Amino acid sequence: MSSNVQTLRFRRPEQASPKPQNGTPPKTDLNKGMLQDQVRKTFAKSAWTPDFFNAIRLLLLVRVSAAMYANIQDCDEVYNFWEPLHYLDQGYGFQTWETSPVYAIRSWAYVLLHLLPARIGALFAGEKRAAYFGVRIFLAVVSSLCETQFYRTVVEKVNRKVGRYLFFMLLFSTGMWNASIAFLPSSFAMYASMLAFSYAMEPASTKNGQRTLRTTLCFAAGSIIGWPFALALSLPFVVEELFVFSGDRVPADMYQTWLKRRWSNFTSAVAVSALLFIPVVGIDSLAYGRLTVVPWNIVRYNIFGGSERGPELYGTEPWTYYMKNLILNFNIVVPFAFAALPVLAVTSFTDRRRLGPFTPSAEQSSPFTVLTLRLAPLYIWTGILSLQAHKEERFMFPAYPLICFNAAVTLYLIRGWIEVAYIKVTKSPYRASRSGIFRTFTSSVVFTTILLSVSRTVALYQYYHAPISVTYQLQGQELPRLLNVTGFLPLRPENVKEEDLPRIDLSPIKEFNLRLCLGKEWHHFPGHYHVPDGVKVDFVKSEFDGLLPGHFPPSGRAGFWLREGTRAIPEGMNDLNKEEPSHYAKLHTCDYLVDVDFPEHPVEAPHEPRYASDDLAWERVHCAPFLDAKHSSVLSRVMWMPGEKWRTQNSFGDYCLLRNKYAVRRKEQEMIKAGQTGL
Repeated sequence: MSSNVQTLRFRRPEQASPKPQNGTPPKTDLNKGMLQDQVRKTFAKSAWTPDFFNAIRLLLLVRVSAAMYANIQDCDEVYNFWEPLHYLDQGYGFQTWETSPVYAIRSWAYVLLHLLPARIGALFAGEKRAAYFGVRIFLAVVSSLCETQFYRTVVEKVNRKVGRYLFFMLLFSTGMWNASIAFLPSSFAMYASMLAFSYAMEPASTKNGQRTLRTTLCFAAGSIIGWPFALALSLPFVVEELFVFSGDRVPADMYQTWLKRRWSNFTSAVAVSALLFIPVVGIDSLAYGRLTVVPWNIVRYNIFGGSERGPELYGTEPWTYYMKNLILNFNIVVPFAFAALPVLAVTSFTDRRRLGPFTPSAEQSSPFTVLTLRLAPLYIWTGILSLQAHKEERFMFPAYPLICFNAAVTLYLIRGWIEVAYIKVTKSPYRASRSGIFRTFTSSVVFTTILLSVSRTVALYQYYHAPISVTYQLQGQELPRLLNVTGFLPLRPENVKEEDLPRIDLSPIKEFNLRLCLGKEWHHFPGHYHVPDGVKVDFVKSEFDGLLPGHFPPSGRAGFWLREGTRAIPEGMNDLNKEEPSHYAKLHTCDYLVDVDFPEHPVEAPHEPRYASDDLAWERVHCAPFLDAKHSSVLSRVMWMPGEKWRTQNSFGDYCLLRNKYAVRRKEQEMIKAGQTGL
């Protein structure tokens, strides 16, 4: 046969997709989302995206680790939520003015959600401190479920690659490490918002009333049970529901009918969601002893409080505060997140096919309009918060997942620009399909943010975990020593290993009438769950001249959770941040004191002497390093790196649990004498 003979090869006819066997779902269309892959569209191996169960396993691994090791970032979390929970659980704790029935801007309904996890944790471990970790693990599980749902929705409704980027940004970011397990209404609003956006990713349609109801319910739960201002995140969703065709094609003669149906669906969803007020108002009214609508009280205080009161009393920050804070928590993800809308605008001119085939028409919405509404909540939220004088890190929590989502979309669209440029230069889509440039670009961004996030997370633990670890030494080291020297502990049996010893019973410590005091370190106190029963915690005067918490009145439990003390109006409370002298104890009555000392750069003030260096009155029970941020270099205090050279760039102080030499020695002698008399 001649070598010049040419042959024709016919493609085999496509076979029908085989039916799924053993419950395995058929292969799905990898390009069915809002954003469409252009390179290697037909034959590409799909981007690796863990399924729901593998994703939740990975998230649980990280979130439960956060529950066990993350710091408490905000004293408001301790005094306004951990302490009220401790009061419901144990019958005592610190009380702030916010939980006084006079002001009632903290919801007992929200606190009550965490009571059962606290009791389960204490029941399994047999000690009060375990309740703290029980609640945190509960929050870790809730956050993991919400994050997984959010991520999988992005995979299915937006794009697989976007979902993959989102997953790793959520998994490793320091911001999510802190917010996911925080006992704060803003964290609850974050959970609810993730679920709301999961349902809202699907285009609005008059045929999909479930989308409207579920999304509205989630936004309502986040604002009614959690934080009312989180409702601002729903504004783009409301606009889409009421005015944007989105998933509908509407002829001009049907517009009025369509509009009435959309408004009717949304009104019905709002009416159903408003029913959430019934249990929340009911629980809060029962707790406060009067009709109480906490969400309204919060709005009234923060917006209509007047010139003499309001959040500005507790500090103000410049408009740049949130950007600086977000960069600490999300590093390079932040510029990608806020570049989302400009990048989308450029994409509409340079890579229009990225959002799928679309013929401009007055009967339907542009996919660019729909995606703009998905990206807009982050800008709205950041803009609203930046305009407020009083700023706190926790206020941004509800938008943390949206930072990751916006950044993931931006990364994907920029990858699309590179693909377009590559094809334009090489004139070869085939070469583009074989190139690894695009994956290298996106992988380098994701790996960089992972490394920076891990470094920041480790830095927070290494530099600022001392308040929790030092407070634990009272229970783990000092109180057993005290019981041992006074004869309250039985002799250790011979030939018994340390790990086989029974748990030490600290209940006799109540006989000592001990007091732990907090001075300038009151804002780092981790809460009564970290202090054994029988030890009273009080404040001593420091240079801080604002209002410190008082104590809830002792009261018995009425039923499963209610305590009568939640209805009592405490004395010495005000909403003007005016100091109350009755909330202080005398220094000489303190048996133990928590304080921090910076020997390399000592600071002393009239009400803040260097207790840790006063060897005549105080002795150190346990001290741990605590970063002196003012005298450390910016980079080394923000990030952590292994090695002594990196550590020497920082200055550290001693965070100490101090023992009052004379007071404790006197009580030791009294208890020894009492024991001998009893014999």
